[in-house]
Amino acid sequence: MPEDQRFFDLWYPLKGKAVKKPAAQVQIERLIEVVLNHEFPHGTVPAVIQRLAEEVRRFDCRNIRAVVLGGGTGLSTVVGGNSQLAEWPDHPKVGLKEILPHLDVVVCTTDDGRSTGELLKHLPMIGIGDVRKLCLSMVVPEDLEAAYGIDGPHGRTLIRLIHGLFNHRFPKGFTDFRPVADPLRVVPESLRHACPKPLKDLLRRLGRFFTPGGDGPRVQPGGHCMGNLLMTASIFQETGGCFDQPPSPPAIRAGIDRIARAIGAPPGRLHPATATPGQLSFRYTNGVEVRGQSKLSTARRGFPIERVHVEFHKFPAVNPGILRAVRKADLIIIAPGSLYTSSIPVLLMPGIAEAIRANRSALKILGANFWVEEGETDITTTDQKRGFRVSELCEAYDRNIRGGSSGLFHVVLSANLENIRGSILRNYALEGKRPIYLDRRAVEALGIKPVEATIFSVADPSITGAIRHDPVKFALAVRTLLYLRQRVPAGRGGRAFPPPGNPLRRKGQQKRLLLCDYWKTVNRILASKRFHPQGLREILLDLIWENRDIQVGHLAFFAGARIIPASRWDRSIEWDNVLGYYDPQDRQIKIHSHLLGDEKRLRGNILIALGESLLGRYIAERRWVASSGMDSWGSRCYQIGLLPPRERECFLTPTQLHEYLVLARMVPHPTDSSAYRITLNNHDGFLPPGLLFGLMYAWYLDNSYEPVMENEMSILHLKEGTLIPHQVQEYRRKKALVDFFRKEVFGYAEAIR
Repeated sequence: MPEDQRFFDLWYPLKGKAVKKPAAQVQIERLIEVVLNHEFPHGTVPAVIQRLAEEVRRFDCRNIRAVVLGGGTGLSTVVGGNSQLAEWPDHPKVGLKEILPHLDVVVCTTDDGRSTGELLKHLPMIGIGDVRKLCLSMVVPEDLEAAYGIDGPHGRTLIRLIHGLFNHRFPKGFTDFRPVADPLRVVPESLRHACPKPLKDLLRRLGRFFTPGGDGPRVQPGGHCMGNLLMTASIFQETGGCFDQPPSPPAIRAGIDRIARAIGAPPGRLHPATATPGQLSFRYTNGVEVRGQSKLSTARRGFPIERVHVEFHKFPAVNPGILRAVRKADLIIIAPGSLYTSSIPVLLMPGIAEAIRANRSALKILGANFWVEEGETDITTTDQKRGFRVSELCEAYDRNIRGGSSGLFHVVLSANLENIRGSILRNYALEGKRPIYLDRRAVEALGIKPVEATIFSVADPSITGAIRHDPVKFALAVRTLLYLRQRVPAGRGGRAFPPPGNPLRRKGQQKRLLLCDYWKTVNRILASKRFHPQGLREILLDLIWENRDIQVGHLAFFAGARIIPASRWDRSIEWDNVLGYYDPQDRQIKIHSHLLGDEKRLRGNILIALGESLLGRYIAERRWVASSGMDSWGSRCYQIGLLPPRERECFLTPTQLHEYLVLARMVPHPTDSSAYRITLNNHDGFLPPGLLFGLMYAWYLDNSYEPVMENEMSILHLKEGTLIPHQVQEYRRKKALVDFFRKEVFGYAEAIR
């Protein structure tokens, strides 16, 4: 029909015009809204849209081959509902799994928080938390009933049992192994009768794996999610008793599929993005780069993330089945989720982005997030005063993935914020939560089709607790886009695809320890040192795990740590109020007893002293040298003399030490190569190189430890082009200081694309 033709004119291919909102696009979005909400008030919707909406509802997706990629709650929600919610067992038949039987899900494996993080300390494994969430969300009630020969009511009770068991989290410090050995103990007795004997036997066999007398290493249950323990046991059962090497891809496949079959999820459809353990690192625009997913939400950097990278202990293995599924897919979705810790990392796995680009026929959708996420999308690279827009989500893929975002997605599916009441947005704003707005012109300028839809629940958030993606509505919106795609196949449009290439690599990238080996090594090193009281060791262990940029070699220069009573504190506090330092005479980290009542300052001062220990024993003498002032203002010099290189105990090489001292504003003596000095006006203060090193060390790891250094480094928030010459000099010095710590102290290589 001519009317139909006008309706689809601007759907595909893209025209590249930066218009406010094309008429045909309005029609597309109204069609989706009619499908989602069944109908609009009489007379407000053209007849053609009503007719097409009825066709969409009858549209058969059962033969569509689909791949969804991502991680976290967003992925599990759109696939099959958020299975962590208490109400999920009442409505498990939702989401993409309901309309797309041929669905493969590719899950991020670099999460390192809570239960997953504790497992990573002890076992050479991938992050398992998101795998567990997805396996539960992918449960198909009919398959569960068929597996155990039960009917609907019994099936619903069994789903409640599985839901409660897999989501049960033991309290921190919990040491009773009995509910681990018999997992049914963690669910109400009224549900236990619903557990079929084969499932009961499997749960007990897997539960005993990590208990005393079991086949695996002993893992204390405190803080762990039962589902994570069961999934991990299922995987490591396939390793033949080997716990010092990562499980092979077939072992991981077999372990996941065993759990999937047992709880009614389709086996062979849930894929970890890689079988190789790894961790994330993040480069901020001020040059700081740090490791660890869980650190993003705790460190308050005040700068946007520029790049994300994944570090592996060896070249990452990607299941060839993932690449085949992507190349053959009719639909590829990047699920809504944490941008830098779930979505982009999956596409950094070797071959995945290239396989998506190589598929020229699939409909490719990017699911946009609803809300700005603190630590990830709360600051943009273009405007540090606000959070992301949808276009900036797209640009983050372009900036981080080799070859850019071209060919990765045709459509970005965004929430229609017009359908959220203003009072709700206001209440969210009062809690510091801000929506990610669709900036349509900017998205279209990137060659991407923006589509808005009410893909969230409009129920009262006081009842639901939050505005979240609605799995039913998200799936219906995808169904509508598939229908339109079938009616009007896409042209290739957009920018030219880049040639295939290797994933993001680093110059001089070193092989990294498995996290469990790192943890064992750190424990062994600290066990050889003396701590008074012993609790200082536990604090330092926690700090090292939270800040895994601390290299094993950083622990070599101190012999122990102790609390010093106020009556015996002999360090001057004339120039600073730092109450922790490294004493090169006895190689001890010394902490003032006053800090015992202030945990945050205690932890920060321990890191300062640890940083100072890296400079170690390198000074032969230090003294003030009076200068002959021309007037009453006068000046004076602080001078240090270095020990000969062979007598030093220092993490830095002689060349690195020289570079650092110059960055600390120390000037080499014109005739004595071992002497450095700085000239000051009589009333000026300064940070001695040892203290500056310790403060920079703690600030680099987590700027929340040392707000005084955040003030010192605040000039980096400005743009160099806006500064006067004197400020430019200071800006460059501090930028170089950050670069020195990133490369020379923490061992980050430069990224290349």
